[in-house]
Amino acid sequence: MHIRPGYLFAFVLICLLICRTTSSTLALSFTSHRTRNIPYLPATAPGFDPVRHLLDVYSPNRDKATTKPVVVFIHGGNWNSGNKNIYWFIGRRLAKQGVVAVVINYRLAPNVQVPAMSNDCARAVQWISQHIADYGGDPNRIYVMGHSAGGGLAALLATDDALFTTLGMPKNPVKGAILDDPAGIDMYDFLKETKNPADKQYLVSFGTDPEGWRAASPLFKVRAGLPPMLLFAGGETYPSIAAGTKAFHEKLDAVGVMNKYQVLPGKKHVPMVKQLFWKHNIIYRDLLTLVKG
Repeated sequence: MHIRPGYLFAFVLICLLICRTTSSTLALSFTSHRTRNIPYLPATAPGFDPVRHLLDVYSPNRDKATTKPVVVFIHGGNWNSGNKNIYWFIGRRLAKQGVVAVVINYRLAPNVQVPAMSNDCARAVQWISQHIADYGGDPNRIYVMGHSAGGGLAALLATDDALFTTLGMPKNPVKGAILDDPAGIDMYDFLKETKNPADKQYLVSFGTDPEGWRAASPLFKVRAGLPPMLLFAGGETYPSIAAGTKAFHEKLDAVGVMNKYQVLPGKKHVPMVKQLFWKHNIIYRDLLTLVKG
């Protein structure tokens, strides 16, 4: 896999030149409203991080009389980097198309490992289910979306009900998942079989216990009754991501879970998220069909 930690730097620079995130509220106000840096945990919570336990909400300005579907975007970054502020354009695009979008931060390696990251994401979704009506969102229509490592975390949210029941929630609130070139779908086989010394970096995020790798791999949580999912893989992405996404699709099919699997020809890993800067692409098209259907 070997996704470089700084792989989005050039793209981020372009985004900042187009529309500086520090002054984008005015630019967004014509079509959407952004509420920034909302803590999704109380400051007194154990392990509270004043930077990583934050989220931004993007709400459509028009048609406020009806509640909207909610899409929670989880950023990628090799499990050790990334920030919600980079992905303002996804929140904006979704809000312009009638969706309440929530872009979240979560804690990163080496400070925590994937189980804590997935717990952070689940606690963000818990906060969203309790408060999103205040922003025009429907708490009964919450979907999760992610790219790269964020795609793997989104898949865990959709497949692991225990992430929510351990928080005292009666059931998993996730109604569907949109996985954009997801990483980490099957870290068990990947870490067992890899012969590339560079892949030892993933032990920082996933630990050294093979049972831990399996527990953090959505592929092994597939069962009948899961919510519908959209799976997108780049035609020229990393081989492990391509293989994991296809295997996930095949396992979902085998147990009768509704899913749509598409390989986008010619797309490498980073362009799979860069394309979301523009409104007209297949991911937004299919996402809107799913969440508004």
